[in-house]
Amino acid sequence: MDNATQMALDILRTGDNFQWYVITFLALVVYVYTNEISRRNWKGIAAGLGLYVVHWFFEILNALIQHFSGDALWTVPTGTSFLILVGAGIELSLMFSIAGLVLSKVLPDDPKLKVFGLNNRLLFVIGNAALFATIEIFLAKTPAFVWVYSWWGPIPVFLLVYIPFFLAAAYCYDAKPKQRITFIGTFAALDAVMMVVFAGFLGWI
Repeated sequence: MDNATQMALDILRTGDNFQWYVITFLALVVYVYTNEISRRNWKGIAAGLGLYVVHWFFEILNALIQHFSGDALWTVPTGTSFLILVGAGIELSLMFSIAGLVLSKVLPDDPKLKVFGLNNRLLFVIGNAALFATIEIFLAKTPAFVWVYSWWGPIPVFLLVYIPFFLAAAYCYDAKPKQRITFIGTFAALDAVMMVVFAGFLGWI
C-alpha cells in the first residue's frame, strides 16, 4: 500500500483535523443554491446537481479501487479538515457541488450555437475539463493531493473524470425536466445505496 493511501485511510472520517472554515464554505454553498432557487433557475440547479452526483459516483468507485487493489487512483492524505472518502476531502466536495452551476453561467442560451466551429456545449465541456485537469497538476505537486499510480495523470483525469463531470452538467442543463429528474435521481439513489452498503454495512470504503 502506498504511503499516501495509508495516510488517507488514517484520517478517513475522523474529526481530528476539523476546522471551522468548513461551516462557512457550507453556508456559502447553501446561499448559492438558495439564491438560484429564488430565481427559479432550475436549469442551473440541475447542472450543479448533475455534476455533483456524478462526482460522488466517481469518488465511490475510486474508494472501491482502493479496497480491492490496495491503492486508490487519487488520495487526499493531508490538508483536509474532514476526509469523506479516500480521495474526497470535504473542501473538494463542496467545490464540486457548485462547479456544474458555474459552468451553466457561461453556456449560451442556444445549445446549437457554434463557437470557433465547434458546438458551444462541447467547447465549454472540453475547456472546463482542461482547466480542472490543469489545476489538478498543481494539486498533485502538493502533499495534499496524490496521484498514486504513475500512469494516472492529467490526460486520464481530463478524459475519464472531468469530461464526464462537465458532460453531465451540460446534459442536465439542456435536458427536459423529466429527464433531469431521472438522471439526477438515478445517480443520487445509486450513490446513496453504494455508500450505505460499501461504507456502512461492509466498511469497505
